[in-house]
Amino acid sequence: MSSKQHESAPNTQSGTAERFTATGFILAAIGSSVGLGNMWKFPYITGKHGGAAFFLLFIICLIVVGLPILLAEMTVGRGGRGSAGTAFYNLTKNKYWSAFGVFSVVTAFIIMSYYAVVAGWTLHYTVESFTGLLFQNGTDYKLKFVSFASGYTPILWQAVVMVITGLVLAKGVSGGIEKFNKILIPGFLIILIVLMFRALTLPGASTGVAFFLKPDFSKLDAESALIALGHAFFSLSLGMGCMLTYGSYVDKRQSLGTATLAIGIGDLIYALIAGLVIFPTVFSFGLEPGEGVGLAFMALPAAFSQMPFGFFFGGLFFALLAIAALTSAVSILEVPVAFAIEKWKWSRHKAAICVSAVCFVIGIPSALSVGGVLGGFTPGGKSIFDWVDFLTAYVMMPLGGLAVTLFTGYAWKRAGEEAGLKGAGYRLWMIALRYVAPVLIILIFLYSIGLIRV
Repeated sequence: MSSKQHESAPNTQSGTAERFTATGFILAAIGSSVGLGNMWKFPYITGKHGGAAFFLLFIICLIVVGLPILLAEMTVGRGGRGSAGTAFYNLTKNKYWSAFGVFSVVTAFIIMSYYAVVAGWTLHYTVESFTGLLFQNGTDYKLKFVSFASGYTPILWQAVVMVITGLVLAKGVSGGIEKFNKILIPGFLIILIVLMFRALTLPGASTGVAFFLKPDFSKLDAESALIALGHAFFSLSLGMGCMLTYGSYVDKRQSLGTATLAIGIGDLIYALIAGLVIFPTVFSFGLEPGEGVGLAFMALPAAFSQMPFGFFFGGLFFALLAIAALTSAVSILEVPVAFAIEKWKWSRHKAAICVSAVCFVIGIPSALSVGGVLGGFTPGGKSIFDWVDFLTAYVMMPLGGLAVTLFTGYAWKRAGEEAGLKGAGYRLWMIALRYVAPVLIILIFLYSIGLIRV
C-alpha cells in the first residue's frame, strides 16, 4: 500500500474515518493521563523522597522512559490503523505480536472493571460534599468511608460511571471522546487553579509547600529512582493500549512528537499543581500526609469540614477527582470497545453498550470487597479489589509497555518514518526503546512485585 493510500484508508474500527482534530487529540490524551493516582500518590512520594529533588528526578525519568514509550504507542496506533488488538498484526502480519495487542485489550478491560468503582466513589463524594451531607452526623470520616464502602451504594455509583462512559463512547471519536474532553479538561484546569489558590492562602500553607518542593537530595536513593521510573510509566497510561488506540484516530498531518511533548508537559503541570493543592491543605489542618485513597476520602474531608465554605471547596475537590476519573475511564474503556467493533463488526453503539455492561458485572466483586460482603475474602492477604489493582498495575501494564517498546525498537522497521523522526532524534529514540526502556521496565516490574529490594 502506498503512503497516499495508507493515509486515506478508513479506520477499520468504526467503518468510517473517525479522527481527532489536533487539539482534540492532545486534550483527550491529557485527559487519559490525568488520573486519580496523581492526585494523592504523586504529591506524597515527592514529599517523602526529597521534594523538588524527586520532582527533578521524575522529569528525567519522564524524558528517558515515559515519553519515548508514549511516542511508540501512538506511532504503532497510527501506523497500524487498528485497535490495540490488531495494530501490531497490521504492521508485521505476525500473529505472535498480535497476541500482545490482545493482552493490552484484556488489561484495559480488567482495569476499567475496578477503576469504575473508585470513580463512583468520587461522584458520591462530590454530591455529598456540595449538599453538605458529608459534613453532617459526626467527624469520623474514616468510619463514614467504611460505612459507605461496606454497603451496596458503591455499585449504584459504579453503574453511573459505566453509563456515562458508555454514552460518551457510543457517540464516537469526534462527537463523543473529543467533545467530552474539550468540555471537561478546561473545567478541570479551572477547578485545579481555584483549589490551588485556596490551599496556598490557608494558614500554615507554607509548611506544606516546603514539604512538597524543598529540595533534599539526601533523600534520593535507588528506591527513589525506581519509584520515579514507575510513576513516569504509570502516570501516562502506558501499557494498556489507551494511547495506542487514541493514536489510531490521529491524522497523518498531526506531529506525534509535538503531541508527545504537550502531553508530557500537561502531566507535569497537573502533578505540580496537585501537590500545591494537597499538601498546603494537609499541613494547614495538622493532618498526616498519607498515601492512597485514605488521603482523599478520609483525611481531606476533615480539613474541608473546618474550612470556611468547606462544602463548596470540598465539592470542587471531589468534582476534580471525578473529572480525572471520567476522562481516564473513557480512554480505558475505548480500548476494548474499539477491539469489539473491529473483531466482531459491531456498531459503535452496540459495542459501547455490551462492553460497558459486561465490565460493570465483572467489577461488582471489586466493589463489594472494599469492606462489603466480600471484604472477608482475602486470599494471599489481599482483597479482590487489591488483587485486581496489583495484577494490572504491577504485572500486566509493565508487560504491555515492554511489548510496545520491543516491537517498535526491533520488529517494526518503519517506526521512525511514522513518528516523523530522522537523524539524531531517531537514533536517540531507538537507543531509548532498544536498550534503556526495556531494562528499566524490567527493573520496575521486579521491584513492584517484590523480587528485588533496594
